[in-house]
Amino acid sequence: MSCRRHNRSGSESVASRRVNQDLPVIARFEVRHRNYLAPDGSIQRPLPSFASDSKLLTELYRSMVLLRLFDRKAVALQRTGRLGTYAISLGQEAVSVGIASAMRKEDVLLPSYRDNGALLWRGVKLEEILLFWGGDERGNRFSGPVHDFPFCVPVGSQAPHAAGVAYALKLRKQPRVAVCLFGDGATSKGDVYEAMNFAGVHRLPLVFVVANNQWAISVPLRQQTTCETLAQKAIAAGFIGEQVDGGDVVAIRAASEEAIAAARDGNGPRFIEAVTYRLGDHTTSDDAARYRPAEEVQAHWKEEPIARLRAYLVAQKMWSKADEEQLAAECHARVEAAAERYLATAPRRPETMFDHLYADLPAAYAAQRRELAGEHDA
Repeated sequence: MSCRRHNRSGSESVASRRVNQDLPVIARFEVRHRNYLAPDGSIQRPLPSFASDSKLLTELYRSMVLLRLFDRKAVALQRTGRLGTYAISLGQEAVSVGIASAMRKEDVLLPSYRDNGALLWRGVKLEEILLFWGGDERGNRFSGPVHDFPFCVPVGSQAPHAAGVAYALKLRKQPRVAVCLFGDGATSKGDVYEAMNFAGVHRLPLVFVVANNQWAISVPLRQQTTCETLAQKAIAAGFIGEQVDGGDVVAIRAASEEAIAAARDGNGPRFIEAVTYRLGDHTTSDDAARYRPAEEVQAHWKEEPIARLRAYLVAQKMWSKADEEQLAAECHARVEAAAERYLATAPRRPETMFDHLYADLPAAYAAQRRELAGEHDA
C-alpha cells in the first residue's frame, strides 16, 4: 500500500510541475553571501576600504583575543565554584566584535547571552560581566551606553524588545539604529518572526543579526529548518537578508556597516546571518561531546576567526611575533585583574532583593525586609 501511495504522490508531483510551468513568475528572490578572507587569511575578493586601516584591524584582533582569554578565565572560575553558568564564545568571536565595531555609541544594542564581545567593545568592564554571571544583577548596571539592553537569557525574547526600541527611535525621528543579536535557535521562535514582520511593515531602523553556529544547544540546524539559508527568512518579512562568513571579521564589519547605514537612512530593517561554528560547549552546564562528533568540531577549527585575521595581518606586515607576545601579556594581566576585582566585590545583603520592586513597598514585604535586615518590629 505504501508503494501505491508513493507512486500516486510521484504522479501528482509530475502533474504539479507541468501546471507550474504554465504559470507566470511574479517574483524572484536571492540571498548573497559575503566573505573576504579565506580560512588561511588569504584575500578572496577586493577588500572594503576600512581594511586598509591597520589600527582598526589590529583593534578588532585585540578584542577577539581578549574575549577568548576572558572566556577561558570565566570557565576556570565556574569550574572552581566561583562563577555561575557561563556561555562561551569560542569560535564565534568575530560576530559580536564585528557587529559592535560598526555601531555608533548612540545606537542601541540588544544582546543575547553569548555576546560579551559586543559589550566589551562598547565599554562594559570585564568584572561587570563576571558579576552578572556570578548571580549579581549589579553586573547589568554596566559601564557601557546606558541605553543598551542587558543580557537576554530567554531565547529570542529580545527581538520584540528591539522592534519596540526601533519603533520609538522612528517616532522620535532620531538617526539611531537598534541592533538585535541572537542565535540560530531563536529563528525557530515566534518572537523573532513577529518582530521581523513588525519591523518590515513599519520600516524600522533595526538590524537583526543571527549567529548561526549550527547548534541550538544539542539540536543541529538541519533539525530546525529545511531552508537553505537563515537569511532568506527576511524575505517573508519584506526586507533584505544577507549571509556572511562568520569567521571573517572583515566581512562581518562590512555587512554590519552597510546594514546599519541603510537602517539609519530610513531604508528599513536588515537581516544578517553570520555562519559560524560553536567550537565549545553551549554553556558550562553542557557537554557537547555527547551529541557532536569530535571530527566535526576539529574540522571547523580550521575556520576560526582569530587565526584567520592574524594570518592576514602578518602577511600584510601589520603584526609581528613581538606584537603577539605583548598582546598575550596585556590580556592576561587585564583578565586576572578583573577577576580579582570581581572576587573582591562584597555580595549584596539579602534584604536588597526587595529593593526596586515597588515605589512604595507593601506592608507585608516591608516586614519581611526588616526581618532579613535584622530589624525587629516593636
